[in-house]
Amino acid sequence: MQRNRELAIRIINILRIATKHMPEPASAVIGQKFGNDPYLILISCLLSLRARDAATIPVSLALFKHAKTPAQMLRLSQAQLERIIHSIGFYRNKSQLLHSVSHDLISRFGGKVPDNYEDLISIKGVGPKTAYLVLAEAFGQQALYVDIHVHRVSNRLGLISTTTVEQTQQELEKIVPREYWSAYSRLIVVWGQNICGPISPFCSKCPLFDLCKRVGVTRSR
Repeated sequence: MQRNRELAIRIINILRIATKHMPEPASAVIGQKFGNDPYLILISCLLSLRARDAATIPVSLALFKHAKTPAQMLRLSQAQLERIIHSIGFYRNKSQLLHSVSHDLISRFGGKVPDNYEDLISIKGVGPKTAYLVLAEAFGQQALYVDIHVHRVSNRLGLISTTTVEQTQQELEKIVPREYWSAYSRLIVVWGQNICGPISPFCSKCPLFDLCKRVGVTRSR
């Protein structure tokens, strides 16, 4: 456990340097552009489900020209909302989700995004990853959010050995010191998007190569 804890800190320090010039995740881009507005970060997270950041960012920016609050979102008809986010995958389901979440925020939370996990997860359509990401990016809390990149890369490195995202969340919380939770998630997401891809990772130019157990890697570049 202690060895993996030290390894996690070392990985974070290496990736802080290695990712400096890489594109940031959609949530970070939206946060920087709109002052870490919790509602806009939440909406961009919901749009990003099963979508690449390259698609999520322009769609989010287009949508925010029309709606930046739950009330403004609900003033858009379903048809209008679908037209605005049409280029992103599952746009019909997502338009319904954005309306549902916005309605819930108004009816239950006075139009404000809650700043705690229990309330966030109680909103239909908001899963653990989204809830933790909003806490980290919008409210500056230490939160370990686990998406497919964090799950894959953490296992590939050999930090953990898990089969589900839920297991990965539990194990990483034991290994990664709390003060590094948000940094670890964001850095691993960037690394998974740019270097440590699912099929053929760029092992030849990875500064983590000597630390990585390359679990499950059968082909690399």
